[in-house]
Amino acid sequence: MDLCCGTGAALFALGCILVASALLVLRRNGAGKAGGQGAVSVLVVLGSGGHTTEILRLVDSLSASYAPRHYVIANTDMMSAERVRILEAARSKGNTEPQYTVHWIPRSREVGQSWTSSVVSTIYSLLYSVPLVFQLKPGVVLCNGPGTCVPLCISALMLRILGMKKVLIIYIESICRVETLSLSGKILYNLSDYFFVQWSALQKKYPKAIYLGRLV
Repeated sequence: MDLCCGTGAALFALGCILVASALLVLRRNGAGKAGGQGAVSVLVVLGSGGHTTEILRLVDSLSASYAPRHYVIANTDMMSAERVRILEAARSKGNTEPQYTVHWIPRSREVGQSWTSSVVSTIYSLLYSVPLVFQLKPGVVLCNGPGTCVPLCISALMLRILGMKKVLIIYIESICRVETLSLSGKILYNLSDYFFVQWSALQKKYPKAIYLGRLV
C-alpha cells in the first residue's frame, strides 16, 4: 500500500511539474510562432551513428518550405551537432540567416541500459522535452527510432491534447529493421500520424505502417 501511494504521489508530482513547465513556456513565448507564412517548422530527432545518417538524408531532401528546422540531440552525442552544421551550411548556400537551431536533452535510454533504469531516465528526459516542444511549437516531428524521440513525441501529443497546436508525428523505421520494429517503433506505432517502414515484411506484420520501399 505504501509503495502504491508513493508511486501515485510521484506520478501526480510529475504531472504537476509538466503542466507548470508548459504554462511557464507558454507565458514567455505565447506570441511567437515558428516559421513564416507558408513555412512548416520541423523538429528533427537525431540519434547516434546510423540513425543520424538516415534522418539527415531525409532532411536534405526536404524543400526550403520546411523551416526553421529544430534539431534535438541527446546530450551524450558528441558527433551529430557537427554533422548538422555541415548539412545546413551546404543547404544555406551563402544565406547569412540561419534556418535551423540545435538543442540538447538528456538521453532517454542508452544501449544496453536496463528496463528499470530506462523508465527513470525517460521520465527525466521528458521533463526537458515538454518545455522545449512547447516553446518551439513545431508543425512536424520527424524521427526514425532513437529512444530520445519517445519523450519528444509524447510532448508533441500533449500540445495536441491541450488544444494548443496539432503537431504531425512522422516516424520512419530504420532501414536496419527488417522483420521487427525497434522499441521506439513499437511505442509510437499507434501514436504517430504517419508510420513508414522500409521493408515489406514489416508492413505485413503492422498493417497501419506505410511501405514505400527504401526511403534512405
